[in-house]
Amino acid sequence: MKMCAPVRGLFLALVAVWRTAVAFAPVPRITWEHGEVGLVKFHEPGIFNYSSLLMSEDKDTLYVGAREAVFAVNALDISEKQHEVYWKVSEDKKSKCAEKGKSKQTECLNYIRVLQPLSSTSLYVCGTNAFQPTCDHLNLTSFKFLGKSEDGKGRCPFDPAHSYTSVMVGGELYSGTSYNFLGSEPIISRNSSHSPLRTEYAIPWLNEPSFVFADVIHKSPDGTEAEDDKVYFFFTEVSVEYEFVFKLMIPRVARVCKGDQGGLRTLQKKWTSFLKARLICSRPDSGLVFNILQDVFVLRAPGLKEPVFYAVFTPQLNNVGLSAVCAYTLSTVEAVFSRGKYMQSATVEQSHTKWVRYNGPVPTPRPGACIDSEARAANYTSSLNLPDKTLQFVKDHPLMDDSVTPIDNRPKLIKKDVNYTQIVVDRTQALDGTFYDVMFLSTDRGALHKAVILAKEVHVVEETQLFQDFEPVLSLLLSSKKGRKFVYAGSNSGVVQAPLAFCGKHSSCEDCVLARDPYCAWSPAIKACVTLHQAEGSSRGWIQDMSGDTSSCLDKSKESFHQHFFKHGGTAELKCFQKSNLARVVWKFQNGELKAVSPKYGFVGRKHLLIFNLSDGDSGVYQCLSEERVRNKTVSQLLAKHILEVKMVARIPPSPTSQTAQTEASSPKSFPPPGSSLSCLGPDSSSPRSPWSALASGPNSRKQVALLPPFLSDQAQRVQALGTFYLFCQATGPADIRFIWEKNRRVLETCVPMQTHALPDGRAHALSWLRDTIQETTEYSCSVLSSAGNQTSKVHVTVMRHEALQQEKWNQELAAWRLVAGEHDRLMQGWRKAWESCSKDTF
Repeated sequence: MKMCAPVRGLFLALVAVWRTAVAFAPVPRITWEHGEVGLVKFHEPGIFNYSSLLMSEDKDTLYVGAREAVFAVNALDISEKQHEVYWKVSEDKKSKCAEKGKSKQTECLNYIRVLQPLSSTSLYVCGTNAFQPTCDHLNLTSFKFLGKSEDGKGRCPFDPAHSYTSVMVGGELYSGTSYNFLGSEPIISRNSSHSPLRTEYAIPWLNEPSFVFADVIHKSPDGTEAEDDKVYFFFTEVSVEYEFVFKLMIPRVARVCKGDQGGLRTLQKKWTSFLKARLICSRPDSGLVFNILQDVFVLRAPGLKEPVFYAVFTPQLNNVGLSAVCAYTLSTVEAVFSRGKYMQSATVEQSHTKWVRYNGPVPTPRPGACIDSEARAANYTSSLNLPDKTLQFVKDHPLMDDSVTPIDNRPKLIKKDVNYTQIVVDRTQALDGTFYDVMFLSTDRGALHKAVILAKEVHVVEETQLFQDFEPVLSLLLSSKKGRKFVYAGSNSGVVQAPLAFCGKHSSCEDCVLARDPYCAWSPAIKACVTLHQAEGSSRGWIQDMSGDTSSCLDKSKESFHQHFFKHGGTAELKCFQKSNLARVVWKFQNGELKAVSPKYGFVGRKHLLIFNLSDGDSGVYQCLSEERVRNKTVSQLLAKHILEVKMVARIPPSPTSQTAQTEASSPKSFPPPGSSLSCLGPDSSSPRSPWSALASGPNSRKQVALLPPFLSDQAQRVQALGTFYLFCQATGPADIRFIWEKNRRVLETCVPMQTHALPDGRAHALSWLRDTIQETTEYSCSVLSSAGNQTSKVHVTVMRHEALQQEKWNQELAAWRLVAGEHDRLMQGWRKAWESCSKDTF
């Protein structure tokens, strides 16, 4: 059985995704961790699945549809709740739903899936309602439902897990969803009191679609009155053109006309204007095909000739985490529907092909076309007047042979190791008057990527971790009101509000320009990076260069330095902070670059410098610089300057009193022993707190460092929000051993206890323990550093939500905790016995 060349190419491209993905990977220049930037969050206790967002720009109000609730919050500060209304499912409905095999605790609830403006004073709201979809009107004045309880079948899915999309056009709801309990009957419909329409229940029309997006494109203001508004639906469905053992998925765009009234005899109460076409998003030079549609955004902006559809795709066999963004002009889409060829069903012997191009005569008026001036001139004033020949043709030929190709015939962006879920796009004007399209892309790990489309490349400006729990972003909304621009992201746990730019986080002119962020510019007058659409006053003298040229940054700030004094033989840590992921940190001493390959030096997080076994020759000036390549040029910045002075500390002879105390055999031995030390690890420490600095230059200073069990990975825990837990980290190594604790890849700002103990063989044993409480799932790492090397252990501590806690047994949690605590207790008892059994001369 032979496979035709186009299909074979698609199949091989799907299989070869993992081999070609590595070549396409723009790196976000800066990564902002959760809590590192100003984010505002809205969450109502006990409420989940904040999946529907609707903005009222006039009222500065954000409407949030969640599970069994609708909220109105201040769009300028979403933590400020204005109104709330609950729409819960009765116990009787829950029980009936559970009898059908659904979960009473999760599925048999009311998930708000439709949240659309009906008028200036009301919203149209639909929910799954325990697999009995229902719609109602929400009065915005009283913020109460009117109790209409309309049947939501065909407007809202039965199952909260099923796909859906909707758009309100002229007070009528256009929706794409499933029409039955099982989700086996897909439908694109218009809910109208005078002219309700739907798709034909036939595989050629819709074949297991996953609906993604719908929107209306109004007729051009310059067009004739005879033109019609068009509604576009985007979805992914199982291919009808080809048939394989596996289901080949195809991304589609479908179009219907607002003025469609159905047919008189053929296609009664069915769309007469429904046509669909394949969306192409591929990399021609590699054969890489993206065929799963994730989200779509329509960019409309002043100065833009026509609307542009931005779409996020992933490959069908996405085992490496690969995403792409393609953009399509409205004219390209319309050209396929208005002038493209149709397809027809055909039986080809021993072939996977099931539909082929139709080359026969096409009836007049053109099948699937809106009633325009040409049709009216031929006396076809309504779809009800169309001849049966035209209607029968569109009924049998809903699929176009021509495909919709993207701008430049290639993706705007391809990113590996990420699964994009949602997209919004803003068109903004830079300081020089040039307009740039800026894409905001959410991920299934709760992050937001900002990417600006430049002349010859796409620059990923930054990555912001919106949700600390790394949960998928379910909805994304852009508010582009002048002077008040925000992005809103909804997830299962809540909604986060983020500004479009964090310009104030760039502390120098070079860093502000290197960001290549069209929202940001450097103001020499106030020596700060400012946001263009928020800054007041004249922008004269401001510096911005989207090519990354920093030559205009002439106003160098006064260099500051840090002075340190260390003991001879100790270890110094010199800190340097660099946020750019595109820059290389370089440490220089006496105008020479320091290398980490030497046992003399080590790096913490590839930024901070460790200097072991300090001597007089280590005194001097240390400089930390960043080197960043931008368009074949290297930009160097001085990040930190440290002046180090190493001093010899004279030994203090023991006093007679202490000698007498040490020789008293009858005196009890203290615990911890004199060879032990209890200290505190803090963020402001410029050097390790070690009691053995005098031993660091001895023969034992090169002893191998080793983490000891239980490792952090053995201490994985599931804790309740704000519940207290402990983590332990212990190791042996040379005398300069120390710990660094990190929480979500950031060094802890709190004091962490550390106990050190000198062993008989000259090595040191160190133990550190962390006590913490968290609200979100958190990653911890414990790194042990020394002149002999470094080792790191990591663990995720998971916060159990209320729903999950009901499914967990408390005795399992208690047993796990007792095991860790018991291990630590046995370890401490062992040390005590070892100490008491040894003579004082051993130490």
